[in-house]
Amino acid sequence: MKKETILQNKIILELCKRGCKVHRTNSGLFYTPYGEKIRIGFPGQSDLQGHRPQDGRCFYIEVKFEDGKIKPEQKKFVSAMQDSGALAGFARSVEDAIKIVFPENE
Repeated sequence: MKKETILQNKIILELCKRGCKVHRTNSGLFYTPYGEKIRIGFPGQSDLQGHRPQDGRCFYIEVKFEDGKIKPEQKKFVSAMQDSGALAGFARSVEDAIKIVFPENE
C-alpha cells in the first residue's frame, strides 16, 4: 500500500472519530478489462471530501505525502472551494487535515 494511501486512511479514521462524514474520491484515467479508457472525476479534484457534524459545512482535502508535489489543477480546485465558502486545503499529516476541517480549534 502506498504511503499516501496509508495517510489518507489515517485522516479518514480520525475525522470519522470526530463525527465527520468522509469519503475518498477517485479521479483520473482508468482502463476497463477490455482496454477502454474511462475518465472518472476531473483534474484537480481533492482526494477526500465530506462534511462536519456540527454545521454540515463541506470540506475538501488534498492529501500529499512528504515529498508529494501539488499540481496546478489541485491548487485551482482548492482555491475555488475556499472562495465558495467550503473548508479546503492540502494535508501532509493527520494534524494538517484536522486544522483544515476544524480551523476554529487552533
